[in-house]
Amino acid sequence: MKIILSRKGFDSSAGGYPSPILPNGALLSLPIPDQDSSITYEDLIINETSFYKKMHTMKKTIKIGKKWSELNPQSCCHLDPDIDANVMTRTENWRGTFGQSGAAQKHLTNQGVEPGDVFLFFGWFRKTIQKENRIVFDPNDRNGRHIIYGYLQIEDIIRVNPTTRVPDWLNRHPHCTHLKRKSKGNTIYVAGQNLSWNKRLSGYGTFIYDKRLVLTKEGMTKSCWALPNCFKGVDISYHKPTSWKDQYFQSVARGQEFVIDCTDDIVQWTKKIIER
Repeated sequence: MKIILSRKGFDSSAGGYPSPILPNGALLSLPIPDQDSSITYEDLIINETSFYKKMHTMKKTIKIGKKWSELNPQSCCHLDPDIDANVMTRTENWRGTFGQSGAAQKHLTNQGVEPGDVFLFFGWFRKTIQKENRIVFDPNDRNGRHIIYGYLQIEDIIRVNPTTRVPDWLNRHPHCTHLKRKSKGNTIYVAGQNLSWNKRLSGYGTFIYDKRLVLTKEGMTKSCWALPNCFKGVDISYHKPTSWKDQYFQSVARGQEFVIDCTDDIVQWTKKIIER
């Protein structure tokens, strides 16, 4: 089994601000803007409220590339990974998915990512507090941190080009749009209904905030991680042995997916994260 740490959700250039840790502990990973998608922030629901309404109370604009634009109910987004069954009305046979293309997909191919491997999705998150009828970022958590918010164990891998017929439940996936089908190496990773090692649990899903999901070392910038000692000496793509500093692991800004050749200890660490 390989573990892939996959950076997703809003960042300083796509979206422009951290995803919120809601007051109830939910990790609301905000999908990046995507004008080619048919899915809007208004379409997505959490706790009977749309993502758009939650976002609009925090900030009324959204960053697309280098420009800030008005956030409105028609603002479209790239819902990927799509690992929360409850954010939209689903058709029969829907399963959790993750899409990739271009250089990032070539990296996954070169690293030999295959069925049975596990994506752990992380992003830039910041705590929020309730203020009257809206949520605002917690002033005591100014910088935010990298946090693991979800997972997907691969069962199927689908290469999607302009002529590929996909199941009906995949039609709205952002990697099935007319434009994305033309992307080199366009691929969708499909989760199994259940984990291979624990049939009681789903093969995909999201987490509630827990300090054990936090990658960032306490008191440091978000890219300085406190990885367990079992990661030392293990190949992590895009990184070198010099990434290990005296007190932390320096993750790189370059690269979306970091593929890890696992030891038994890392596999057990991954299983514990998911099974919690």
